[in-house]
Amino acid sequence: MGKDKLKRFAEIDTFSNVLQLDAGRPFQGKWGNDFFKNNNPVVLELACGKGEYTVNLARLFPQKNFIGIDYKGNRIWRGAKTALEENVNNVAFLRIQIENLLDYFGPAEVDEIWITFPDPQPQLSREKKRLTSPRFLDKYKLLLKPGGFVNLKTDNDGLHAYTAEKITELGLNRHIQTEHLYNSEYADEVLSIKTYYEKKYLKDNKNINYLKFSF
Repeated sequence: MGKDKLKRFAEIDTFSNVLQLDAGRPFQGKWGNDFFKNNNPVVLELACGKGEYTVNLARLFPQKNFIGIDYKGNRIWRGAKTALEENVNNVAFLRIQIENLLDYFGPAEVDEIWITFPDPQPQLSREKKRLTSPRFLDKYKLLLKPGGFVNLKTDNDGLHAYTAEKITELGLNRHIQTEHLYNSEYADEVLSIKTYYEKKYLKDNKNINYLKFSF
């Protein structure tokens, strides 16, 4: 492991807005009251990477609590450090495997879920690892409050099509679907947040897909 990664791993241990592995378990079902000290809605970003979307959402909606989730601590470091430096106090980061979400959040505790540019896991043998596979959708259904939304933003046409297919198969509620977000009517200030990687995709003339659905 490089020196920079080691330094970042050591530093996030000192960050008040980062919880690693079992440190997040005591807040299950109590994130608002016990961690954020308020009753505001809780919003998750899964596979948050450097946390750019999480932090930008927190800036836009100070009346909500945002939690970025990823297993790679050296990536989380960037978003967590930015939030601390800018006193964005309605954001936290949780370093866990996403498949273990139900160990960290209670039933109907979450108001909304964002999945932004996840690994599409294109091989058929890795379907269960896709963050919009039925295996994960079952978890989201338990975590979300009635009427809570899942948002998928991706440059991968295959993952977008796969997710749209699962929405139909499972009889979920499809609210928005577009294969060309920035040529659509939906590109508001929230959906126009661009991460480092999304900017690269756009420079390569990749289209950006977006789906919004609920259970």
